Amino acid sequence: MSRTKLTLFTGAAVLLIAGCSSSQTSSTPPSTTAPAASAAAAATAAAPGALSGKWSGQYSGAYQGTFILHWRQSGSKLNGSIQLSAPAGSLPINGTVTGSTIRFGTVGSQGIQYSGSVSGSSMSGTYKVQAPNGSVGGPWSATKAS
Repeated sequence: MSRTKLTLFTGAAVLLIAGCSSSQTSSTPPSTTAPAASAAAAATAAAPGALSGKWSGQYSGAYQGTFILHWRQSGSKLNGSIQLSAPAGSLPINGTVTGSTIRFGTVGSQGIQYSGSVSGSSMSGTYKVQAPNGSVGGPWSATKAS
């Protein structure tokens, strides 16, 4: 029996895939699709706790201004606060991150839902605000403060 090891480095995380093979032959070649797909997903996923900290951003569209996010990440869960420039104020905020997809929202005088993607120290997407005649929104982006 021989052992094969493949090590992939993604940020601070190390993914070790170990497999065993026997001397028996098979008419069906081994599939490499699933491990490759898993490795690609791991490479794009935010490292645990990577989103914790201060993020500065801006939004435009139906509303325009800047914001500061203060995140605490626990696994895929996010919580913290968002400080908006207009309308001015700080509100509690909760969200989730799955791979590179981020979703978060707040309830103040109006419900605001943000969705988008994260890549390293930047994130971007779109937001929607529930208005009396439907929803309005626009794009947003943020970078992690050093």
